[in-house]
Amino acid sequence: MADSPDATSPTSPAPASQQNRPQDSPQDRPVYVIGGGPGGLATAYALRARGIRAVVLEKSDRVGASWRRHYDRLRLHTTRGLSALPGLAMPRSFGRWASRDNVVRYLEKYAEHHELEIVTGVEVSRVEPAADGTGWLLHATGGRELTGSAVVVATGCNHTPYVPEWPGRDAYTGAFLHAGEYRNPAPYAGLDVLVVGVGNTGAEIAVDLVEGGASRVRLAVRTVPHIVRRSTAGWAAQYTGVLCRRLPVALVDRLAGPMARLSIPDLAEKGLPRPDTGLYSRVKEGSIPVQDVGLIDAVRKGRVEVVAAVDGFEDGKVVLANGDRVGPDAVIAATGYRRALEGLVGHLGVLDTSGRPVVRGARAPKNAPGLYFTGFTNPISGMFRELAIDAEKIAKAIARDAGRRNPSRVAR
Repeated sequence: MADSPDATSPTSPAPASQQNRPQDSPQDRPVYVIGGGPGGLATAYALRARGIRAVVLEKSDRVGASWRRHYDRLRLHTTRGLSALPGLAMPRSFGRWASRDNVVRYLEKYAEHHELEIVTGVEVSRVEPAADGTGWLLHATGGRELTGSAVVVATGCNHTPYVPEWPGRDAYTGAFLHAGEYRNPAPYAGLDVLVVGVGNTGAEIAVDLVEGGASRVRLAVRTVPHIVRRSTAGWAAQYTGVLCRRLPVALVDRLAGPMARLSIPDLAEKGLPRPDTGLYSRVKEGSIPVQDVGLIDAVRKGRVEVVAAVDGFEDGKVVLANGDRVGPDAVIAATGYRRALEGLVGHLGVLDTSGRPVVRGARAPKNAPGLYFTGFTNPISGMFRELAIDAEKIAKAIARDAGRRNPSRVAR
């Protein structure tokens, strides 16, 4: 840990008197990294490696908070070798597809190994330019006002659970939860469950429920997804994603069609026809393919029943888009998350109409120099891999800027 008035332990925030204490000069201000997940930790390390003090602000009491909340059976859909963050490999003992618990262990070890400066229990509510025109002012928990030379927002895509405003939802008295609250199938053994949404989370939860003893599992689908095998003859889907990352969208779309017909059976009679739009076109719109971890067999064998999208709730039933009504014992909404950046930086003009940062990685918005974003896309080549690449690029950009301002203070 850095020995300074603002240094804190990784487990308990410093008193407000310390956190509010101004730095001696703009050159003494740290870079504040908002979010203690993989993107935030990787960026903090990359900055530290360049001689720049980085302070991670994490609103929960531990790093990797979003990973701790995921369902029990979750594993990385990307390989261990291509999922390591800068400066520390994932242990071989994790296997090819690291489990949720091992990812959490890795993030804890990563912070400890690199002696990162982390303040927990501090949530940043608003970021605005510093009064002196150099750097950024952060408004945080307990009335703290922190001034940083630069800010990296790494709060991620899975920030705030999203549930559509279905008609009748408020009056529905059946069991209802967002997928973020789902942990394992034990509470649903012997029950009829409707899973809403066929992204990777919804698909995996549906399979988990079937394998865990639910009496009936239905999967409500609005937009038919692209499905890919996680691995074929030892070749991980991620490898293909990395190779295709810089190819033209139209070319990848054309190549993906024949590959899907060879590797994925036709499930049209089971309610999952082949999509009529290209795989990479969908990725560019923010929708990554579903990696198969049992869904194909479960649908083919009728253990997971595909039904129409949910349109609303009425008289204790779930109303589907085709007019059918179903009465499950429980509804699990795998309907995604919101980035929820509007309150934090929305007033700065750095978000597009859907709430996504207008730029990310090493590029700061033209009207907000020194403000960076990482972890707000779903890359086909793997989130951890891209977070690691972004971390190095962001650190390099910040070091370059700091070097121009004061060459003697930055290690190159």
